[in-house]
Amino acid sequence: MPFGTKADATPSNAASGAGTVSAPGKEQRVTKQRVAVSAALDELDDFVSTQELYRILQNKGVSVSLATAYRILQSLADDGLVDVLRNGEGEAVYRRCAVTGHHHHLLCRNCGKAVEVEAPAVETWAARIATEHGYTEVAHTVEIFGLCPDCTALRAAGKL
Repeated sequence: MPFGTKADATPSNAASGAGTVSAPGKEQRVTKQRVAVSAALDELDDFVSTQELYRILQNKGVSVSLATAYRILQSLADDGLVDVLRNGEGEAVYRRCAVTGHHHHLLCRNCGKAVEVEAPAVETWAARIATEHGYTEVAHTVEIFGLCPDCTALRAAGKL
């Protein structure tokens, strides 16, 4: 089942060359690799897996190991600087979202296109269900997978 951590989409200070990247209650040492990962995320519109981001960085000539890319992405997610969720295959994917605050995503199963959406009815439903069962400090994630309009057209034309 897809899950994710909704995060503050505020860009990190890494790209500005600051000495540390601040998140609520934490400071991260800024390394060349962390700056490169952060900058690459800033250039992407859709969610990306660690493997995909690693390939992008390698193609740009950035020296970063796959293990380091995993650690940096997890750190950025932990610090609330990127959204992370599971794609249809269960793989963690990451993106710096334009929307700050709690939101959900429509994700194309074919091309990976993502659309950020607010869902007040879902928020109301989740709060009601939690209250009915006595739960507190509740969080939830809703990710909707399907085919975007472009991929739907390709499928209809027999090209997908």
